[in-house]
Amino acid sequence: MKQVLDASFFFADYPSEGELFTTPSVVGELRDLSAKCRFENLLARGLKVREPVPEALDQVEQASGKTGDRSVISRTDRDLLALALMLGAGLHTDDFALQNVAQSLGIPVTPLRQRRAQPIRWKFRCAGCGRYYREAGECPVCGAAIKRKLK
Repeated sequence: MKQVLDASFFFADYPSEGELFTTPSVVGELRDLSAKCRFENLLARGLKVREPVPEALDQVEQASGKTGDRSVISRTDRDLLALALMLGAGLHTDDFALQNVAQSLGIPVTPLRQRRAQPIRWKFRCAGCGRYYREAGECPVCGAAIKRKLK
């Protein structure tokens, strides 16, 4: 079974099995000495570090727009989702926004310490005039902030 690992996986001693993968952007987030040691240990046991293909990144971008999570997922999150999609792998993460987009893409998610996130579809509403938009930002009508809220 293929598994893609988020950075949080390396901060504790979680059991691991199957083919393990992560991205270079996750490796760049590992600053803690114990996380780096865990990474090196898993690397010696067969962990592979891979970049996702652009086509998978495009699919993630579209899915994160549909779920309303585009503004809150990072570049690393996009890389992880795209790699899992590309490999047909599961994803280990506690990040709720990441789980939300993964579920919309059909990527199996295994939470580490948190409960499993329920799928959410966000709406974006202007805090000033109340109009609805597709993404967060600034309202072109009144100039107030467009904020994400539950649908």
